[in-house]
Amino acid sequence: MTHQGQGARARAAAHARETLPATIAFLAEHGVPPATLREATRRARLAGVDSAACLMAEGLLDPESYYRALARHLGAPYLTRPELAADTAFPDAVLAGVAPLAGTEGPSRFVGAPDPSGIARLLAARAAPEGYAITAPDALREAVFAARAGLIADEAANALPEADPSLSFKGGTERAQRRALAGFAVAAAIVAAASPWLGFALATGGLGILFLVLANLRIAACLERTRPYPSGRARRRRDDELPVYTVVVALYREENVAAALVAALDRIDYPKALIDLKFVVEEGDDATRAALARACGDRACEIIVAPPGAPRTKPRALNMALALARGEYLVVYDAEDAPEEDQLRLAVDIFAQATPKVACLQARLAIDNIDDGFLPRCFAIEYAALFDVVNPGLARLGLPILLGGTSNHFRTVALRAVCGWDAWNVTEDADLGMRLALCGYAVRDLPSTTWEEAPARYGAWAAQRRRWMKGFMQTAITHSRRPLRAFRALGLTGFACGVAGTLGAALAAMLYPVFLALALLAGATAAGAAVGIVPPWLAYFSAMPDVGRPLAVASTAIGAVTFAAGFVSMTAPLALGLWRRRWFSLMLWLPAMPIYYLLVSRAAWGGLSELARAPNHWNKTEHGLSRRRRRR
Repeated sequence: MTHQGQGARARAAAHARETLPATIAFLAEHGVPPATLREATRRARLAGVDSAACLMAEGLLDPESYYRALARHLGAPYLTRPELAADTAFPDAVLAGVAPLAGTEGPSRFVGAPDPSGIARLLAARAAPEGYAITAPDALREAVFAARAGLIADEAANALPEADPSLSFKGGTERAQRRALAGFAVAAAIVAAASPWLGFALATGGLGILFLVLANLRIAACLERTRPYPSGRARRRRDDELPVYTVVVALYREENVAAALVAALDRIDYPKALIDLKFVVEEGDDATRAALARACGDRACEIIVAPPGAPRTKPRALNMALALARGEYLVVYDAEDAPEEDQLRLAVDIFAQATPKVACLQARLAIDNIDDGFLPRCFAIEYAALFDVVNPGLARLGLPILLGGTSNHFRTVALRAVCGWDAWNVTEDADLGMRLALCGYAVRDLPSTTWEEAPARYGAWAAQRRRWMKGFMQTAITHSRRPLRAFRALGLTGFACGVAGTLGAALAAMLYPVFLALALLAGATAAGAAVGIVPPWLAYFSAMPDVGRPLAVASTAIGAVTFAAGFVSMTAPLALGLWRRRWFSLMLWLPAMPIYYLLVSRAAWGGLSELARAPNHWNKTEHGLSRRRRRR
C-alpha cells in the first residue's frame, strides 16, 4: 500500500474513533468501509442495541471477521478451533462468552468471544488480559459442545425426568398403572362372561360419557367468539422498546427447505439485532447444516449441532437451544413454516398486557398447499377447526390446551421453570400444554397465522399421524400417574378437558369405525321399521333378561345422545373454522371428512402398535415436497 493510501486509512480511522461507537470504530483501521460502520450505527440507534451486535446481526460483517479484527487490534491470539478443558461449564461458558482452555501449554489459559459490553471493556483497556485468547461465538459454542457432549445430551434428555419422574414419559407406564389396567381388564372379562348385555351396556355408557365430555368441550369452544386475525392491530412499539426474542427451529434432513425457511424468518418485522436465532440440527446431518449456512450468509445466527444421544427427538434438540436462549420470550417454528410478518410484535404486546401466569401463546396454524389433493384439503379443514375454533375457545374458557408443534410463544423464564420439553414424548407440544396447566400456568390465543405445508402423500401423512396419536397416548399415560394431584391442580372441568383431549381423542379415533357402523346400522333399522321390516338382530334384544333391559335402554340413550353431540361437535367446528377463514370453496369438501376420519382411525391403531413396539421412535415428516404452496 502506498504512503498516500496508508494516510487515507489513518485519517478514516481517526474520524471513525471520533464519530462512531468504540465497539466498531476500530474496524476502520482493519479495512471495513466507514460507510458500513455508519449504517450499522444508524440501525443500532433505532433498535436500541450496540452497534457491534447490529453490524453482525444485519449481515454487514460476518462474526468471524469481526472477532479476528478485534484480536489483531488488541494484540491477542485468535483461535479458530479452541480446545477446552474437560470441566468447562455448560451453558455458562457459552452465555458468558469465556471458557478455560485445555492443557497448560502455550501462553493462553482462557478463550473468549465477548459480547458488546465485554468488547467495550477490552477496548477501553487497549489490551486483552494476560493469557486471554479470542475466538468467534460459533467457534466457542462448538468447542463447548465438543468438550461436554455427553453432559449436554444427558441434560437435554433427562432434566425433566430427574426433576420429577412422574411428569415425563420416560419409563412408560408405572407398576400401579399396569396393575390398574390389568384389574380393569379382568373385571371387564368377568362381567362380559357373566352377562354380555351388561358388559356391552357398561362399556357403551362409560365410553359414551367420555366422548360426550369431548363433544361438549368442542361445542363450548364454538360458542366463544374469536377471529383468525386481531380485531385491531396493537400500537406499533418503537424498536428500542422491544425485548430480545429467541427464535428456535429444530431440523433434521431439511436441506430442501433451508433457504425458504431463512427467507421466511428474514421477512419477520422485528429488529434482527434483537432476534436470537437458533437452528438445531442433528450430528451427521451435514447437508442441512451446509444449506443453512449458505442461506444465512454473513448474518449472525447459531447453528447448534446436537450431540448424539437417546432419544433422538425434536424435544431433545429444543432443550439444547433453551439452555442457550438469551431472549425474554422464545418461539418455536417448524422447518416449513412461514409466520405472518408482525407475529413477534403482536406476541410482545399480548404478553405485556397479560399476567406473568400466562406462560404461552399459541398462534394459528393454517395449510397453504391445499391444491395438492385430498389429504392437504382435509388437513386444512381440520386445522381450521382446531386452531381457529377449538383451541382459541378453550383458551378463552381458561381450560388446558394441547399445543401445536410450532408457533408456540413462551416466556422463557416460565418455560425453564417447567424444565422445557419432555424428550421422551413424541408429541412434546401436547404434553407441554398439559404440564403448563398442571404447574399453574395459562395458555392464551395468538391471533396471527403461521402457514404450513401438509403431507400430500398417504405414507408421509400416516407416519405423522401415527406419531401424533402415539404421543396423545403417552401424554395420557404420563399425566394419569398422579390423578389426584392433577384433579387438584386443574379442577373438575380442567381435569375432564385433559382426559378428553388426550385419552378421549385417541379412543375416539380408534373406535370411530365402530360407532360409524353402529350409526349406519341404527339408521338401517329405523328405515326398516318404517316400512314394516323387523331386522333379525332385534331378536337379541327380546331375548335379553328383564334385569338387563333398563341398562340397555340407558346405554342406548347415552349412545344416541353421544352420537348426536359427536356429530355436531365434528361438523360445527369444521364449518365455523372455514367460515372464519373465508375458505368457502373448501365447504364442498366437508362431506369427505368421514372418509378422512377413517384414515385417522387407521393411523391411531398404528400409533397404539408403535407405542408397544417403539415408544420413542420419531416418524420424520418430509417437507419441501409441494410446489403449490401459496399464501392465503
